[in-house]
Amino acid sequence: MKYFTIEELTRSDTASRKGIANIPNAEQTENLRALVENVLDPLRKMYGAPIVVTSGFRCPKLNRAVGGVKNSQHTKGKAADIRCMSRTSADNKRLFNLAAKSGLPFDQLIDEYSYHWIHISYNKDRENRRQVLHLR
Repeated sequence: MKYFTIEELTRSDTASRKGIANIPNAEQTENLRALVENVLDPLRKMYGAPIVVTSGFRCPKLNRAVGGVKNSQHTKGKAADIRCMSRTSADNKRLFNLAAKSGLPFDQLIDEYSYHWIHISYNKDRENRRQVLHLR
């Protein structure tokens, strides 16, 4: 894990504000490591600039607090929402397109609300679908 840490993937302003202990178990931590090693670190290296994790692991209570879907990959430690340091949709779109064309073994890559942020996931337990979606 070169560019990202487990702490970065579990940090949440909402959890801090609401007093939610957002702590992954051993399996969820293993999933987070697999996400970083197989998708996030290689993507960061290809992009050549820092990438910010805006949401990583979410315990069920935190997932409910942020309005996440019940079966979210975030609750399993298999997904992260990311964006560029610049916070611009144009840069996020470049990052999204790089990921889509990269050949990385992601499960889902989702443009969230015109590249406001990017959801990317990895499933170490089955073949990754390389699904590319746009959520409006």
